[in-house]
Amino acid sequence: MTRKTIIVFWLVALALAPFRLVEAQQTGKVARLGMLFIGGRNQPHLESFKQGLRERGYVEGKNIAFEYRYAEGREDRLPELAAELVQVKVDVIVVTADISAQAAQRATKTIPIVVTTGDPVAWGLADSLAKPGGNVTGLSVLLADLSGKRVEILKETFPKLTRLAALWNPTERVASPVFKETSAAAQALSLQLHSFEVQTLQDIENALVEIPKLRSSALLVLLTPLVTLHSKRIVELALKQHLPGMYPTRQFAEEGGLMAYGPLIGDLYRRAATYVDKISKGAKPADLPVEQPTKFEFVISLKTAKQIGVTIPPNVLARADTVIK
Repeated sequence: MTRKTIIVFWLVALALAPFRLVEAQQTGKVARLGMLFIGGRNQPHLESFKQGLRERGYVEGKNIAFEYRYAEGREDRLPELAAELVQVKVDVIVVTADISAQAAQRATKTIPIVVTTGDPVAWGLADSLAKPGGNVTGLSVLLADLSGKRVEILKETFPKLTRLAALWNPTERVASPVFKETSAAAQALSLQLHSFEVQTLQDIENALVEIPKLRSSALLVLLTPLVTLHSKRIVELALKQHLPGMYPTRQFAEEGGLMAYGPLIGDLYRRAATYVDKISKGAKPADLPVEQPTKFEFVISLKTAKQIGVTIPPNVLARADTVIK
């Protein structure tokens, strides 16, 4: 084949890929969704995604089926698992993080890829929020200004706070601007920021031994796939050390974290179903704008406050969307 012929072949393949789900709907064929997870089988937000699909007429086992792949915390397995989904010819690949989308895009340039939580523009997977331009689209969740808001809430909750320990993974492409915003917010509130860079579970465990040694300190966890994967362990160690913490999503508070402020992840998963539906009706991922969160929540665990011996001021408590007792 000539170079020109090859180029034409791939352009045609890319153009036709979104219509595979259309054919499935029209002929009664069961559409297949590939679900690629960094973690294991315990996926707390998967049901929200399926609910979104049901709301749009998709019934598992009737007109839609799922192919699940779990990396079990091993990012190095993602390319292999993505390749498997391509080989079994799924119609859409749904991923929960940018690094998974990256592995999937390397495996295929034709099958549409929908990100439930990430920042595909920052990772170079999409040209822009308004016009992704490739086969990756979905929802962006890593907004730097949220980190500043979390610092403000911590200071308001603990006026005598002088030190803040930030737990983050510097290898994540979107982590640096988030940490920069955290640093600026801490400086504005006269807080001394201590950076704890983590890339493995062992790093996390070591950090949570050192952080309590800082007097008058609190923990701030920056959202990355690594900390979400090990959320229970982080919260467990923070509780053991009686360390007040601010976390990026509700999941951490439900597992025992003191406070959480961030987007409703379940809502993002539910909205991801909209992308699958639009693609099934012929839309191209290149033309579907990447959405940002529209719903945020502030969660406080009074149960944890009592356990670690801290008091939440009434004015802060009144602002909480959810109080865990």
